[in-house]
Amino acid sequence: MAEANLDPIFQIQRVYLKDLSLEQPNSPQILLNQEQPAVDIQLGVEATPVADGLFEITVTATIHAKIADNTVFLVEAKQAGIFEIRNISAEQMGPLMGIACPQIVYPYLRGNVADVIQRGGFPPVHLAEINFQAMYDQQQAEAAAMAAAIPTAPQIIV
Repeated sequence: MAEANLDPIFQIQRVYLKDLSLEQPNSPQILLNQEQPAVDIQLGVEATPVADGLFEITVTATIHAKIADNTVFLVEAKQAGIFEIRNISAEQMGPLMGIACPQIVYPYLRGNVADVIQRGGFPPVHLAEINFQAMYDQQQAEAAAMAAAIPTAPQIIV
């Protein structure tokens, strides 16, 4: 009888642009304003099981540029990858999906965001490199703090 292959498997199946939108609600008037806009950038990472041993890792970016209270542009982008991950210990799954996979997907997101902003008629916004290790560690610390802060509810027996 053949032995089951228990070697760890980590493979990229596909990297793709899942969602991308550019809004310029105040164009063309806002384009005539020469002030430098304030730019707010929010990032997120999400991991979703797709099938046995397959996971979709999505890195999301929201870039909102404003002058005073007026939106110059709003970009929302989701770059995703499908990864085959098998025979990996539970302790390694979190860091793999929260650090390694986003590091693979993120450069594609950076390029797509810069491109769509430039195609919208603006100088490209180049997203900074991200330390996904620090981001993951911070999320784990916040989750642990929340778990410690939530008191257990008393049980009512009827």
